[in-house]
Amino acid sequence: MSANLESYVTPETQIQHDTGVDESLNPKTDKDRTVSPIDYIFMWVGDGVNLGNMTLGASLVVAGIATLNVFQTFAAAIIAIGIISTVFALNDRLGYRTGIPYVVQLRMSFGVKGSIISSLLRGIPAIVWYGFQSWIGGTALNEIAKIITGGAFDNVAICFVVLQLVQIGLSLYGFHAIKWVETLASIVIVLALLYVFGVLLTSHSAVITERWVHAEGTWGLPFFAFIMMFMGNYAAIFLSAADYSRELKSGISDTKRGFLYFLPILIAYGLTLAIGAMLASATGITNPVKAFAIVVDNSYITLFVSAFIVLGAVAVNMVANIIPPTYVITLLTKLKFKPAVTITGLLAFASFPWLLVQDSSAKGLGMFILIYSAFLGPIVSILLIEYYLLRKQKVNVEDLYKEDGPFTGYNPAAILAMLIGAGAAFIKVELAWIIGVVVAGIVYILLMKFAFKDSKFKKGTIFEK
Repeated sequence: MSANLESYVTPETQIQHDTGVDESLNPKTDKDRTVSPIDYIFMWVGDGVNLGNMTLGASLVVAGIATLNVFQTFAAAIIAIGIISTVFALNDRLGYRTGIPYVVQLRMSFGVKGSIISSLLRGIPAIVWYGFQSWIGGTALNEIAKIITGGAFDNVAICFVVLQLVQIGLSLYGFHAIKWVETLASIVIVLALLYVFGVLLTSHSAVITERWVHAEGTWGLPFFAFIMMFMGNYAAIFLSAADYSRELKSGISDTKRGFLYFLPILIAYGLTLAIGAMLASATGITNPVKAFAIVVDNSYITLFVSAFIVLGAVAVNMVANIIPPTYVITLLTKLKFKPAVTITGLLAFASFPWLLVQDSSAKGLGMFILIYSAFLGPIVSILLIEYYLLRKQKVNVEDLYKEDGPFTGYNPAAILAMLIGAGAAFIKVELAWIIGVVVAGIVYILLMKFAFKDSKFKKGTIFEK
């Protein structure tokens, strides 16, 4: 069988025998792909317009003093979005062309056993965030229930359970559910944000202009730190880009796919960042929920904000926090997709999100984010170097599914490069992602070329003799 990956794209050339994994992890054929470019755009808009990204914008303005002014904010955003879109389009290519998911893609660099470690580094944080987002959404759902019942109902735990069960039910339908959930959420949330944007422009333009637009700001470390922070929000998602691109209809060029990332992320972040910074400038409050209540003088503001939070939580979970860990569980346990996605939802309960949202847990949660984020840059760097530089975009997909094939065991070069890159990332936390990417990439090339020159993982690479 040819080693050229294009030979596996069409249904006629797909792997015909049992791959030893659930069918949900098998390469997607053209007829299996149901996500159109418009669906894809809505998916990423729905993922981006959430409270967390609005808080990121608000963090630029502390106590009414702008760390970055409006020009610097959007300059940093454009740079970050450009990098994000480029990495997305590069790392999604193998998944798009062959239809394989991220957990199988990892075997190319880390090996069958080594991929378990790197897949867990994507899956475990996603489950934790799944629970965290659901608890926030459950809290907002409880506020809606209190308004509707006139205060007769007040139980966050029940609302959390209800919301989680709804999300598990939706996720059973995979990307079929994600398409319409994200479309609905993105349209509703964008319209709501445009309304708030109009209110801010008409009622608070003077103070916003003074505190954010005309602020001096800085082009120093905070500017570059914001770019890294911006990218950090997508670091886990573009790491598992293959999980999304394999669902996208075939026939879309690499350049056009890059645009399918750039446009929705620009729209989503443009709105949320601007409104977050404008709210903080107008009120001096960085918590968007509290700032909303001050800016929008309406008796139904709590209902509006709560609905926004619920929709945002579901939208983020459906894209970022459900599919990746489900594939990990499917791979490790050999379970079917539906039992695995149910277990993912149940594990989110076990993340104890009601403890993570406490102020006393903020430091520990921040440390958790810092630790796992340090590994994400190195992993994506290793994947890109393996695919583009070492293998020249030629991978025998069938071999990736063989438990006893050339990718069996683990690749020590990938494990070492990941650990060294992650360690280097802690040297300068503000620039952790880019440091991890560069260091891990250099180390991986050197190890593959010199230290492990006889490794079976070099089969098919540019170093092969």
